[in-house]
Amino acid sequence: MRTRLLAGTAAGALGLAAVALTAGPASAADDAALSVLHGVPDLTVDVYVNGELTLDDFEPGELAGPLDLPAGTYTVSITAADAADDSDPAIGPVDLELAAGTSYTAVAHLDASGEPTATLFTNDTSATKAGEGRLTVRHVAAAPAVDVLAGGDAVISGLENPDEKVLDLPAGTVSASVVAAGTTEPALLGPADVNVAEGTNTIVYAWGSATSDPATLALATQTIDGLHSDPGAVQAGELGLAADEPGAAVWPYALAGIAVLGATGLVAVRRHATATR
Repeated sequence: MRTRLLAGTAAGALGLAAVALTAGPASAADDAALSVLHGVPDLTVDVYVNGELTLDDFEPGELAGPLDLPAGTYTVSITAADAADDSDPAIGPVDLELAAGTSYTAVAHLDASGEPTATLFTNDTSATKAGEGRLTVRHVAAAPAVDVLAGGDAVISGLENPDEKVLDLPAGTVSASVVAAGTTEPALLGPADVNVAEGTNTIVYAWGSATSDPATLALATQTIDGLHSDPGAVQAGELGLAADEPGAAVWPYALAGIAVLGATGLVAVRRHATATR
């Protein structure tokens, strides 16, 4: 499930990943879990949340979280890099609401025509069946609709920006490639092997642009595990990054970046990131 944010607030969504007014355990009923991806090329910003500088010189390709935030409304203002304060924002202020007991990923990205925008995705953390894992594919790149092929057959058809497709699959390795919608070759990305782990939602994003010169498409994965556990168990999050190259162990899209977190107040973060370019 996704909620489209206001166009032009791409960087604004990023500030949420950097502030925690109070933070509790992941299972706390009044907390929301949030990860944030900055997927707008060539845009470095400062991010203020509730009037506090929370990300300084935040750059494209950076990925933050997950962290636990009390449910409620967060006011985000985006300024030019190294602004003295948020009194003259370039974007915002924007109010964003997070619901209790919900996992989100806020993605600042380009729309299909290459304009900055942002999308707040709700991550599916419902229980998976024994022996199954979940695969979520999100198209957030300036690129046309795509098909995802597995074994030569389209398992996802006509996926458009900023849509997603969620599949529950038997645990194991899937070899997949991405092609323009309605075609079978040439592959835009892949073929690539993806590990569908039992009880885990593996989420993959495309950000950047397929039409810029040079193209800026890149690859990332985010995983949320513990989906076959007691609903009261702690939800762990892991961010995995891989370069855009044949054989990278990712689903159709890719993104380069680093996990970052700037915080004002008490911050609870569980993250692991690896990156190659």
